[in-house]
Amino acid sequence: MSEQTFDVIVSGGGLVGASLALALARQGREVALVEPNPPALAGLEAGWDARIYAVSPQNQAFLASLAAWPGAERIGRIASMDVRGDLDGRLVFSAAEIGATELASIAENRWMLASLWQAIRQSDIVVIEGQRARHFDSDVRQAKLTLDDGRILKAALLAGADGANSWLRREAGIAASVKSYGQSGVVANFACERPHGECARQWFLGDGVLAWLPLPGNRISMVWSMSDSARLLALDDAALADTVARAGGEALGALTTMTPAAAFPLRLIRPEHVVRQRLALLGDAAHTVHPLAGQGVNLGFQDAAMLAASIGRQGDPGEWIRLRRYERSRREAVLTMQTACDGLFRLFHQPALPGLARLRNTGLSLVNHLGPLKRQLARVAVGF
Repeated sequence: MSEQTFDVIVSGGGLVGASLALALARQGREVALVEPNPPALAGLEAGWDARIYAVSPQNQAFLASLAAWPGAERIGRIASMDVRGDLDGRLVFSAAEIGATELASIAENRWMLASLWQAIRQSDIVVIEGQRARHFDSDVRQAKLTLDDGRILKAALLAGADGANSWLRREAGIAASVKSYGQSGVVANFACERPHGECARQWFLGDGVLAWLPLPGNRISMVWSMSDSARLLALDDAALADTVARAGGEALGALTTMTPAAAFPLRLIRPEHVVRQRLALLGDAAHTVHPLAGQGVNLGFQDAAMLAASIGRQGDPGEWIRLRRYERSRREAVLTMQTACDGLFRLFHQPALPGLARLRNTGLSLVNHLGPLKRQLARVAVGF
């Protein structure tokens, strides 16, 4: 039975796990990346990926420092945001108000993954693919991961970036509270009749939240959080485009469907801890948030950046004091974002309470006229 020893083992080669592996390798750490299904790097130009992310300037800089930011030809840009309540409330703010060039960049999942994995393939990272972990154990000195083929990997630290349904989180006995929103996030891409003007548009619809995010050219990506996702998924391309256009008040004229609609369940996940002896969780394994603010992947990238910073270039990467430093550094940012998104969801999903709809829409419009508060919201959006 073969054994290999590393400084750090990263379990999960999605966006967050891949970025952590690269950051640690650039610090001179010996890293193994365990990913059963690495992404394909060919054929990226064919079509568009319905899974897109609004990446903050801070995280764009983090990926650029890893030589893993995609080329500009597939990147959209959010210069402003237009948020509408379910009555007449409205909040509009722009990057220019805070002296920034953009609020976020819009990037497709597969293009970011490909950029990260191209850098990984050119690095000293040991990639273990086609294998899943079947047992995890740790003691005061090291973590041990046993793979399907019987191989044993050992390291001073095991980093779990294996998603919201984290096997590692369960295997380590870390309890997590899971709250279902009773909704799914439906995603699809569309060509639009009129230019989007690099403006991200969002509507609180009472029974859901609809967002249109600007892609390059006259294209948008939609994320629609709703309880009746089956209704949208059953529509043909023409009916889907018409339904989405009408839900957004035909703000960009007629739409044409570019990618089929897909849906994923929405849950709020809060583990009791994100570190254990020789183990650290990050990304969706450590937290999920409602997508109405588009901050899930940004929190994950900052997990990776902060964990790499806590580990450093020298010394024991799994030392308890380093893991506690990482946990403390992320607690406030994650809790703040989860609380804000959860609060907004509940606020705009209480239609039966008398006067609440008018109150929440008035509050939205009030913020729109309070310059300092509105600028602070814009700074939060870009990670300042």
